[in-house]
Amino acid sequence: MKIVIVGSGYVGLVTGACFSEVGIDVVCVDIDQKKIDNLNKGVIPIYEPGLEDMILRNMKKGRLNFTTSLADSIKDCEVLFIAVGTPPDEDGSADLKYVLAVARECGKNMNDYMLVVTKSTVPVGTSEKVRNALQDELNKRKVAIDFDVASNPEFLKEGAAIDDFLKPDRIVIGLESERAKDLMKSLYKPFTLNGHPVIFMDIVSAEMTKYAANSMLAAKISFMNDIANLCEIVGADINLVRKGIGSDSRIGNKFIYPGIGYGGSCFPKDVQALIKTASEYNYELRVLKAVEAVNKDQKMIIFNKIKSYFDGELEGRTIALWGLSFKPQTDDMREAPSLVIVKQLLEAGAKVKAYDPVAIKEAKHHFGDSIAYCEDQYETLIDADCLAILTEWPEFKFPNFKIVRKLLNNPAVFDGRNIYDKNEMRSNGFNYYCIGINTSKKVTSKAPALETILKD
Repeated sequence: MKIVIVGSGYVGLVTGACFSEVGIDVVCVDIDQKKIDNLNKGVIPIYEPGLEDMILRNMKKGRLNFTTSLADSIKDCEVLFIAVGTPPDEDGSADLKYVLAVARECGKNMNDYMLVVTKSTVPVGTSEKVRNALQDELNKRKVAIDFDVASNPEFLKEGAAIDDFLKPDRIVIGLESERAKDLMKSLYKPFTLNGHPVIFMDIVSAEMTKYAANSMLAAKISFMNDIANLCEIVGADINLVRKGIGSDSRIGNKFIYPGIGYGGSCFPKDVQALIKTASEYNYELRVLKAVEAVNKDQKMIIFNKIKSYFDGELEGRTIALWGLSFKPQTDDMREAPSLVIVKQLLEAGAKVKAYDPVAIKEAKHHFGDSIAYCEDQYETLIDADCLAILTEWPEFKFPNFKIVRKLLNNPAVFDGRNIYDKNEMRSNGFNYYCIGINTSKKVTSKAPALETILKD
């Protein structure tokens, strides 16, 4: 079977690589000539564990190819996936111009039956718009060619996308014909043989499932952050509360970790888009509006804690940041809390030194030379007045606290991901501030000279 995937971003590349891994011939199409040239040279534009090796392996075997020509690619194509971006408009709605452009291009060039599948995250009703755009082009050509449309939303976690695709919790497919169903069954047979369930439904329900799933997860995050803030006020420990409620099978222990807000390419955009869709039908999604508001406020919490620690005076202070990506195992900084925190620190007159294992290159696109970028986590601490952890990368979880303590001008650590134990931090002489635990006692110290530290 030959399939075409239009869009070589995060979703398109993972989808193409994983389908080729199970023996399917895949052509990935993108209008960005530079990106395609780089991919053909083996240069992968995103960071995702395992993706580069998989792409290079399947390119070598001839099962995975990259091109800018959609017209040439759809010859003998049975299934075409639309995996282009759907960025949010100013009003929060998903911008479908790229999706519909692909549909029109298909209508201009197809010469035989084809199943066109939306893989991009799109609002309810998009597949009908795809159908109309494609049919309009066929009408202009005055040709009658059968085609089907379908919806096959992705459920990929950045940092674990390969496993999510190859070993999915579920495969959701919305379609309208038996012919389309047979094609999708054949395409996903390598996965269903391993027991991974396929859930067939109508197209509208499939489109809604994607938004509902991400919005539910976003709601869990905002709920826990709201509860964490209350815990600080009343003196409860959110880590204990989390364990207490997570043991309830109806709630579960996933997505109930407090922090500094969700980010990335999915949750913020999808929550906004679902709110916008509801408003178009004169319905108000009150819970999701609250989810969004809590998340917006939560991204300010670490900045506010730092500002309070220094009695509102951040002018001339140097703040060390560990982590810039919105989550570990990715270089994605879209809607990352770090974007808000760095902006606020700079506006308050502070200097920022930052380290991230993979997102430094991406960070430079956002911050330019307004902050200092460091080669390792300890370099950020030299002459810094405090440390803030913004991303829970594994290498940050067990640092040498003796070195951290000596390098910092002030023994202050602001843990935006609750990766440290409060008692251990206090025993190591730190003023430790996290999410959902009230800590107020301060100790003071002055770091020794760097030469002394290096001798230790």
